[in-house]
Amino acid sequence: MDIKIFLLMPLAFFCEYIDSTLGMGYGTSLAPILLLLGFEPLQIVPAILFSEFVSGITAGFFHHSLQNVNFRPHTKDARVAFVLSICGVIGAVVAVFVAIKLPPKVLKLFIGGIVTFMGIFILATFNRRPRFTWRKITVLGAIASFNKGMSGGGYGPLVMGGQMLSGIGVKNAVGITSLSEGITCFAGITAYFFMAPHIDWVLTPWLMAGAVLSVPFAAHTIKRIPERRIKFIVAIVVLVLGCLTLIKAFS
Repeated sequence: MDIKIFLLMPLAFFCEYIDSTLGMGYGTSLAPILLLLGFEPLQIVPAILFSEFVSGITAGFFHHSLQNVNFRPHTKDARVAFVLSICGVIGAVVAVFVAIKLPPKVLKLFIGGIVTFMGIFILATFNRRPRFTWRKITVLGAIASFNKGMSGGGYGPLVMGGQMLSGIGVKNAVGITSLSEGITCFAGITAYFFMAPHIDWVLTPWLMAGAVLSVPFAAHTIKRIPERRIKFIVAIVVLVLGCLTLIKAFS
């Protein structure tokens, strides 16, 4: 077995730990790392979607149980998660249809560009608080889910940023993002299953195991950890990975 396979669980654990703590970073960080390890986009993206479907639903449950978020019927958190999930299903299915038609080199360039942009976006909006509307969160949800279906990443930074700028609490936004991203990933993975039945799923069980194992730790961490510090580190790492992916795609 390729020694790179044994790196998958700890990588997924670390990336999902950051994602379930900050609501961003799993696919955005993991996709370019796996590309740099030599795996192909159509191996990477479906595996990330499946593992994040399972870990996202699990994270939503843990965040609700620990009262980081409230998903009881008719609450604001539940309504926001519902809107994002509907946008996510539509965007992810459209993105999968586009992704399976693109050459691998073009998809790598897209992933690198999106990841690089996300790193810049997180840094640029670090201290901003512009006005936010329900229409904006709907548009952000659609764009973010399209990115997710295309590249495996790019969902959390847009959706988390949009929610925080709307006045939703950070802990609530993390729980909402985890749940809606899990539902979005389910739509994406279902689309891949029907549109591209011959995909290599060798990465999936390793990524899923590592991601799910990290969720309880992340849900407890969010109550204690200084968010600004980790958010800045994630932004820098994402930006560097995006640049490296673009360099590799052009080489």
